[in-house]
Amino acid sequence: MIEPKPAIQPEQSGNKPKKRRFGGTEAQIRSALKFYKVMAYLTGAMLLLLCAELIARYAFGVSLYAGGTDAVTGQPFGFGFAESEPKGVLGGFNISTSVLIVHGWMYVVYLVSNFRLWSLMRWPFSKMVLLALGGVIPLLSFFVEKKFHAEVEAELAANPQASKRY
Repeated sequence: MIEPKPAIQPEQSGNKPKKRRFGGTEAQIRSALKFYKVMAYLTGAMLLLLCAELIARYAFGVSLYAGGTDAVTGQPFGFGFAESEPKGVLGGFNISTSVLIVHGWMYVVYLVSNFRLWSLMRWPFSKMVLLALGGVIPLLSFFVEKKFHAEVEAELAANPQASKRY
């Protein structure tokens, strides 16, 4: 007598590669990738400006000002570097401080772009940490962006059915 077999055979472990699934459609992933790319370059550029500003402030004791009055001569001050302590310009716009503030807020938006890409790709948390470090280590955002951009493109090409959610 022939033994009946179940309709669905149990899967043998180790023979099949794990099926890749994304957290969104290909269009959503590409949109997140483009947003991440823009924010990586903007945040990286602002970080380089921030480093230049910190070197100017702490190595040379100057800050970048626009407008105001020269504290020593009383003459109008146009645009340029002036003493940080004591203030060399009174009533002017401190561009150096603005760079600090803009980079801080831009880094927050950069983290949002990191989280969006990371969650759609369903990567491990270690990749999120590496993405986040790109905004605080000078020049790293440019290298990380290039690496992860290529990785996303490769994963999308290798798994065309993984993002079909709808």
